[in-house]
Amino acid sequence: MWNLSYIEPVYRPPSEARSLIIQATNGCSWNRCRFCDMYTQSQKKFRPKPLAELEKELLEVKKSPVPFRRIFLADGDVMTLSFRRLQEIMQLINRLFPDIQRVSSYCLPRNLKNKSADELRTLKEMGLRLLYVGCESGDDEILGYVEKGETFESSLNALKKIKQAGMKSSVMILNGLGGINFWQQHAINSAQLMNAAQPNYLSTLVVSFPLGMERFSEGFGGSFQPLDQHHLFLEMRTLLENLDLKKTIFRSDHSSNYLILKGVLNQDKEKLLQQVNAAIQQPENANLRQEWQRGL
Repeated sequence: MWNLSYIEPVYRPPSEARSLIIQATNGCSWNRCRFCDMYTQSQKKFRPKPLAELEKELLEVKKSPVPFRRIFLADGDVMTLSFRRLQEIMQLINRLFPDIQRVSSYCLPRNLKNKSADELRTLKEMGLRLLYVGCESGDDEILGYVEKGETFESSLNALKKIKQAGMKSSVMILNGLGGINFWQQHAINSAQLMNAAQPNYLSTLVVSFPLGMERFSEGFGGSFQPLDQHHLFLEMRTLLENLDLKKTIFRSDHSSNYLILKGVLNQDKEKLLQQVNAAIQQPENANLRQEWQRGL
């Protein structure tokens, strides 16, 4: 179909399933988060792709009759590129694909520290309209244990800057990130971060350890105890109870989740809480995903 020189593995959000994936960078420039094994392989060392290579790939795509309306810029850290380089990429996309509806990318909060709201507004006007921000938690203690390199304030500042620029934000929170010792403060402080930021989209994923838990647990001094299904639901209930959102589309339907939840917050808050309470009280009747159905 398209002759694109991907360096595998390549990841994208579930909502970008129909998008053209352009690997503008390889890997992640931070790559220290203890919960993330996405870019730990030797071939995933961070490297921006030269603009000439991107242009060559996009010219090949342009020859194809396969339709697409959206582009997702991979890998996990494209927004670490300078404003000038991001402008060049967007100019290239606009020149070759003037009818593209939307360009999106993952974004670490630190990526926006040295970019102004005006610069982001310029990129938005060029078509970069949605940033997927992995906040993971609003709790500074947990963020320190997992070596996220972010804080409540750094995440909030980035989300406010996105809003000031007129872009949309889609935030990810990791259910279970604090384990049995910190699940309550994780839920409450994550809700407080979302209340202050009012993102356009909010999703929750369950923290998973496909390569084992040793590296992650070391961040907690070896004392990390993962949440069982019951406590994952208790944490979700606490998160929902403390959220005060005006019009945020909420999704907890990633394949890592046991319980599928969808709604608009706070509009559907009571309905979602009823679903979670039903799963806590009668899990056998809650239509939960089985273990073999779950994954990354």
